[in-house]
Amino acid sequence: MRDKSLFRSSVVTEKAAIGIRSCKYTFYVDVDINKIEVANAVRKKYNVLVSDVNIMVVKGKQKVRGKIVGKRPDRKKAIVTLAKGQEIAEIKELF
Repeated sequence: MRDKSLFRSSVVTEKAAIGIRSCKYTFYVDVDINKIEVANAVRKKYNVLVSDVNIMVVKGKQKVRGKIVGKRPDRKKAIVTLAKGQEIAEIKELF
């Protein structure tokens, strides 16, 4: 596994809060990480059983400020489904 931190942050949105009810936790992760590495990192960091991982790439928006045209960076989200009865208390406290 890599030395650097794989998780950037947990996603704190209304949709992520609804997912927690069904044991689905959403994280922003490194762009070059895969499902297996996400599952292993969550299992190791939070000591829970991971049953499924879904990953999506969120493309950065183009932003214009006068004549200057820029782009926000791309982000990758991982939705981690835990086994029945498992929960991550640290993230559940945020909601």
